[in-house]
Order: sequence, then structure tokens, then C-alpha cells
Amino acid sequence: MIIVIQCTDRVGLVAAISGLLAQKQFNITSMHEHVDNNANLFFMRLEVDKTDNAEGLEEDLCQILPNGAIVKINPLPEKKIIVLVTKEYHCLADILVRNYFKTLGASVQCVIGNHDTLQDICRRFDVPFYHLPATGDKELFEQKLLNTIGKYEYDYLVLAKFMRILSHQFVSRFPMQIINIHHSFLPAFAGASPYRQAYERGVKLIGATAHYVTDELDEGPIIAQQIIPANHSLAVSDMVKAGKEIETAVLAKALKLVFDDRVFVYKNKTVVLE
Repeated sequence: MIIVIQCTDRVGLVAAISGLLAQKQFNITSMHEHVDNNANLFFMRLEVDKTDNAEGLEEDLCQILPNGAIVKINPLPEKKIIVLVTKEYHCLADILVRNYFKTLGASVQCVIGNHDTLQDICRRFDVPFYHLPATGDKELFEQKLLNTIGKYEYDYLVLAKFMRILSHQFVSRFPMQIINIHHSFLPAFAGASPYRQAYERGVKLIGATAHYVTDELDEGPIIAQQIIPANHSLAVSDMVKAGKEIETAVLAKALKLVFDDRVFVYKNKTVVLE
């Protein structure tokens, strides 16, 4: 069982929390904490070795924590996700393979694409695929998207190279539930054609960023980032190939962190307890 806590910091929090859990016969098998001194905020993630006797635990913890504390108890760590795609396969393929071998930490409910390019690979992995062409009215497209999403239970929407900008009205329905992989080291080279932008600037690093989606394009809280060296000898095609590899790795890392309840969001940034 996983317990995550976010609250105002004060002396004795770790002792109080661990003491209460010991009193209730919960054995702590993993514990990570962080204090943001500037914001006076305390973050903690714990794993305990049993799931019974958890009734009332959230309320008991809130009673010993500062007012306004956020406590979440997750006895079933596996999440449910819906994946949105366009044409590029690399991130989706990695997710489908991990899902097939039960190493994703989540189950893929379905895949939705605004092109049908990736329908066959989903069929091969026995994952439902919905083709929703994004032609014409954007509001109508997003309504169809909502209708399809509404057929399933889910915890997160994963944009695995989904090359459509979602409206404020759509995004606002899913606060900190949409995860995107961006093909650059944000905030550099946001928007379209990042590798061409990088090539034209003669960059010495190529990066990828996984982040939560908010109203501001490519400005949501960052979950994970990674960079690799680049030099003048690389053509745009070389950068694209390397970029796809790093995008796949960064998205996989971000999803694992989120699915393991290791990411806390505040002030448009994250604390990641690894």
C-alpha cells in the first residue's frame, strides 16, 4: 500500500506519521520525504507491507497533520490509461510492449488516433483503437474524443506523440491527468519542428521533456527530462532518430514515476520522490 502526504512543514512530522503507523501495526518498507523551505511545504511517500486495517487511516493521519494536509492512500497501485496518438509509432510501441508484458505499471484501456496509421499495431496487441479524424470543426472533434474517453475508466490520458493542440475547455476537464512527451528540452524550441530549430541553432544537446498538460502550450509541470550530446556532424535526420529514442525513454520514465505515485505538483512545478 502506498501513502502520499503533502502539507505545511513543521517539526516532528516524520516522527508523528511513523508513530501512528506503528501504533496501527503498519510496517514501513520504504519512505521518502522532501521539504521545500521556501514554500514551507512537506512531501512524503511511504510504502507499507499490508493493506488491511486501512479503514479510517486517512482521517487519522489528517488529525495529526497541519490543517489543509493532502493524504492519499492507494492500495491498488496499477493505474488505467488511455493513449492518444497521431502517426509516430515509437512511444506507443514501447507502451504497448510494456503493457503486454505487465511491466508498464498501468493497463492500456484503449488507443485513440486522429489518423488510422497505428491501428494495425494496436490490433496486434489486442488493444482497442478508435480512429477520430481531426478534420473540420475542432469543438466537434473534441466532443467525439470526450465521448470515446467516457466509455472507459481511466486515471490518465497519455499523449504519445499526439500532434493536436487541445483546447482550454478540453484540458480543464482533466487537471493534472494528461501527460505529454515533448520533442525538445523545454522551454527551448517549443512548438513545431523542434529538431530543425535545433539544427539551425547548432545546438550541442538534444533533449526530451515529459510534462503535465495545462492551458499554456508546453508549459505544464515537468515530470522528467533527459539530454544527449549533439554536434555539427549530425544532420536533421540524425537528430530526429536520436530524438525518437530519447522521447521513448523519457516518457517511459515519467509514466513509471506517475504510476508509482512519486510525483507531487505545486506552483506549476513538481517534486519527484525517487
